Amino acid sequence: MAETDLDDRTEDRGTRDRVSREILHHGPVTASDLAGTLGLTPAAVRRHLDTLTEQGLVCTWDPPEGAPRRRGRPARLFVLTDTGHSAMSTAYDDLAVHLLEFLAETAGPEAVREFATVRAERLAQRYRPAVEAAGADPLHRAGALAQALSTDGYAASVRSVEERGRRGETQVTGKQLCQGHCPVQQVAAQFPQLCEAETHAFSSLLGVHVQRLATLAHGEHVCTTHIPLSAVTSKLSQNPNTSTATSRPPARVEPDVTSCEENAADEHRFAS
Repeated sequence: MAETDLDDRTEDRGTRDRVSREILHHGPVTASDLAGTLGLTPAAVRRHLDTLTEQGLVCTWDPPEGAPRRRGRPARLFVLTDTGHSAMSTAYDDLAVHLLEFLAETAGPEAVREFATVRAERLAQRYRPAVEAAGADPLHRAGALAQALSTDGYAASVRSVEERGRRGETQVTGKQLCQGHCPVQQVAAQFPQLCEAETHAFSSLLGVHVQRLATLAHGEHVCTTHIPLSAVTSKLSQNPNTSTATSRPPARVEPDVTSCEENAADEHRFAS
């Protein structure tokens, strides 16, 4: 009997890990969506969500004021807490922080920035073949970049930023590259140079000037990088092989920062 109880507890932990990882990849997400994706009953999912909530690993997410809401009683959306994200981080965060602190103290802050740049350039070099294979369109390249990032554990996707025109029609005004997990989140919280260098690498890979709107390292539920449609249109009207990463960036836009989170409960797919 005791052995059966132990097996049940082990299976429960394994299922909760699956639930946590699904929330990591697609949160904010509803219990019903989790049940459908994981092949579990809604009751079973809610039981695991209750346990994860009690453990401080999961919490409910409320859309910001003014965000569009569906008709009827709104379903609860779940996201990982900071503790939940930390539980999925590597065990080497403290070591990495100490090493970068030592580097800053002995070689100066510029050495940390140089390290971040070299790290980002190596990431870009690894992702470039897949991105280049997607063609010249920066939006297609963004989808390829998201897939490459997901392979490395960043839980990335691309989602549209939509606005309503004067006549009520819906227009896509840009895209957002969303990262639901960051392997260096805890380190980047103390050394934002890592995020800055990563953003520049994304600009280089996509061939357009992108804007980092939110980061997990600064307490957001997802890293959000905006790809302005105006810049993409301008880019495609020029020579598609000419990078604009180092040219004058377009005028700053103010897109909806919460786009990644608000659309996360809908059907997820890469931009094509």
